[in-house]
Amino acid sequence: MSRQFFVGGNFKMNPVSAAAKDSLVDGLNSADLDPNTEVVISPPSIYLIPVRDQVRKEIQVAAQNCYFKDSGAFTGEISPKQLVDAGIPYVILGHSERRTIFHETSELVATKTRAALDAGLKVILCIGETLAEREAGKTVQVCEEQLKAAVEVLKEEDWSKVVVAYEPVWAIGTGKVATPAQAQDTQADVRAYLAKAISRAVADSTRIIYGGSVTASNCKELATQKDIDGFLVGGASLKPEFSDIINARKA
Repeated sequence: MSRQFFVGGNFKMNPVSAAAKDSLVDGLNSADLDPNTEVVISPPSIYLIPVRDQVRKEIQVAAQNCYFKDSGAFTGEISPKQLVDAGIPYVILGHSERRTIFHETSELVATKTRAALDAGLKVILCIGETLAEREAGKTVQVCEEQLKAAVEVLKEEDWSKVVVAYEPVWAIGTGKVATPAQAQDTQADVRAYLAKAISRAVADSTRIIYGGSVTASNCKELATQKDIDGFLVGGASLKPEFSDIINARKA
């Protein structure tokens, strides 16, 4: 099955000024981008609506997080329904920084995923192991456990609105990157788990993307792997080379 290549840019808590945000958007608006690649950028929440209005129509916008309630006394949170009302189509959930710094469990991430899908959002669902877990041979176990929580609360048809992002925690922002073979092996394991836990149809159609120090210099080789359906890019999404990553499969 042909799966559309997907590249997401997670700006994290960057940039620190509206002027710098404008510069990033201007760069994307003027870039020659592969029309066959689905592109989603995820600025900090304060910039979501301005970026939605400024960026070229082919580029979609994602929130970096949301809560599982539609409204209420939840200071500091954003609800899925607010995002939908604001015209934001995607949300990133379960990023390793949310799991480690803010102590989000896989069960909480799954609850948020269910709520986001119910509200009409599409979800970039992040999974991945730490260096200690990889060295202990637990990569597959960790990824399956993180996915299992979502599998238990999602229906088979929900997965058409989910992009799974495999991000080895030890490769995020460290300059270390999984080799193409390491990345492909884990992506294939994730796809096999989806086939076993849900169905072969879901496994074949769900996009599984890679994140972890993806750059212009390594993206083309990574993009040749059969189970790597794109990238979730962190630091490089703030640089001109992000366009090169978007074009990783462009002839």
